[in-house]
Amino acid sequence: MEQAEHIAYWLKSAEHDLESAETLFQHQRYDWCLFLGHLVIEKVLKAFFVRDNPQSPVPQIHNLTKLANRTNLQFTPEQQALLVQITQFNIQARYPDYKFEFYKKCTLEFTKTYFAKIKELYQWLLQQM
Repeated sequence: MEQAEHIAYWLKSAEHDLESAETLFQHQRYDWCLFLGHLVIEKVLKAFFVRDNPQSPVPQIHNLTKLANRTNLQFTPEQQALLVQITQFNIQARYPDYKFEFYKKCTLEFTKTYFAKIKELYQWLLQQM
């Protein structure tokens, strides 16, 4: 796959996941909405990784901070803190030990707040591309 195609693949996949997250939010599946929100940001960061590291294979990691650090993007301290928080949505939604606690945490207000931040970060990332 050519570099441009590889980048387009990650961005299209992120866009698809964002649409799915919107549907989950509308259907009050807040925990899975935020889980997919994590995937949206992960996939956009992987597009940047491909752009910034054309000779390297895409890392199979889910830690957004580690992934972001392997790009040429410059994040504000607030954005860096948000990446840490969003990474937790991946862990907490995926593993049984955390799942129920995460489910309880994902109220309408909590999810609305973080989903808005995810969408804002997504738009900012697209502008950087």
